[in-house]
Amino acid sequence: MHPDPRPLVLSLSGITKRFGPLTANDHIDLDVRAGEIVALLGENGAGKTTLMSILFGHYVADEGVVHIAGPDGQLSALPGGSAEAALAAGIGMVHQHFALAENLTGFENIVLGTQSLWTLGLRRGAARAKLERLITESGLATDLDVPVARLSVGEQQRIEILKALYRDVRVLILDEPTAVLTPQEADGLAATVRTLAAKGLAVIFISHKLHEVLALCERVVVLRGGAKVADQPTLGASRASLAELMVGRPIPARERPPANPGAPVLVLRGVSVGAPDQRDRLQGADLEVRAGEIVGIAGVSGNGQGALAQLVAGLASPRAGEALIAGLRASRADPAGRIAAGIGRIPEDRHRDGTIGALTVAENYVLETIAAPENQRAGLIRRDDIRRRAARAIADYDVRCPGPDAAVRALSGGNMQKVVLARVLERAPRLVLAHQPTRGLDIGATTDVHRRLIAARDRGAAVLLISEDLDELFALSDRIAVVHAGHLSAAMDTAGLDIRTVGLMMAGHAAEEAA
Repeated sequence: MHPDPRPLVLSLSGITKRFGPLTANDHIDLDVRAGEIVALLGENGAGKTTLMSILFGHYVADEGVVHIAGPDGQLSALPGGSAEAALAAGIGMVHQHFALAENLTGFENIVLGTQSLWTLGLRRGAARAKLERLITESGLATDLDVPVARLSVGEQQRIEILKALYRDVRVLILDEPTAVLTPQEADGLAATVRTLAAKGLAVIFISHKLHEVLALCERVVVLRGGAKVADQPTLGASRASLAELMVGRPIPARERPPANPGAPVLVLRGVSVGAPDQRDRLQGADLEVRAGEIVGIAGVSGNGQGALAQLVAGLASPRAGEALIAGLRASRADPAGRIAAGIGRIPEDRHRDGTIGALTVAENYVLETIAAPENQRAGLIRRDDIRRRAARAIADYDVRCPGPDAAVRALSGGNMQKVVLARVLERAPRLVLAHQPTRGLDIGATTDVHRRLIAARDRGAAVLLISEDLDELFALSDRIAVVHAGHLSAAMDTAGLDIRTVGLMMAGHAAEEAA
């Protein structure tokens, strides 16, 4: 193999980071060259975030050094623990959750922090000219003069990338960049990344979507247990081989047996939720979810999924229309009543809504049913019984933790989600609300979540799956409905759909137009 003639722009040597007894990064080496697109893969807790946090100046490595090329191409050591130094050295990062001020325009977000506010007006012309050049070169066309709150998710991401390019970055880190994009937006992003790489930008691409990694990246680096276990070309690799490198074992293919639907468990007739001027609202929605089936809801974030989830969970009441949930008329907000009726909720944000970090695994396991007879006797909490049942759930759901008395905040995202799943599914609910159930999870944890949702369906539960991951929706759903600007389409049989059509409907095209 001929040596790569492209100049080296980034070199990490022997990077090691420990948190007490845990070694998050174990002597990791990584080189990236100008114009190279490198994928960084690994399970949750493999060390990706720690490594990128060291590179971006949020952490200081215990051992090792980061070298970055200057404008003259010469490598020099990057000071540790300084995001300002990383930015000045030409390292930019676009996080999965955007860091934009929604009340400011795209232009204001991009130039914010690059010049004194007192001189902003004087230098606006020069900044505008530079941005117009960057937009032309990158293809990242977007309206710079409207508040970010009015932009689509894809447009907001373009603002984030332009913000990095405006600072003349030479290394761009993209963290789960397509997690909330339609397929068409993801294709557009891939084209932009290729254009930027062709102009010499080095890109580190972090994603759990292995088909995107194989299509976009020329090399893949895999971390497992804090150590680098692979550094290889993507040519000749497959999704199965990459998944096996990530988890250390073969991942069985997911199978979804045919559904055997029964009686309706969730029925919406002309339901509206949220104020008419509210962004995330539902307007005149009709929907039916039957026992023994999974109905998926596709849509770009903020188009009404949140309002639907709030209604089903009992956190919001319908403004108009009729909602029947588990045979009960849902005319008011009543989360306790939904739980008593057999509604199990896997919330969108496991940190904010799904768990209480300061409580133990056992306490989180009974969080929603602490007043139930099996958890209390004569007004006293049956702690020993709760610990025993939590210990069984830890074993059954393979929760990687020291035991039922471990604090939930110490768990990885995947293990935290397993605690939520155990709490919900062990009650054998009549209706499961699964809202972004695998967001941010690695392929191993995702496979386990999917298997358990299908098992719940096959036991006779109705499952309402809300996800922005179209691969997940097509893998699990028996029928799929699309929500856009608060309007919910009819649920369509998955067998007769394709991802491109659903992606166009997510962008606002009618079903007939998208077909």
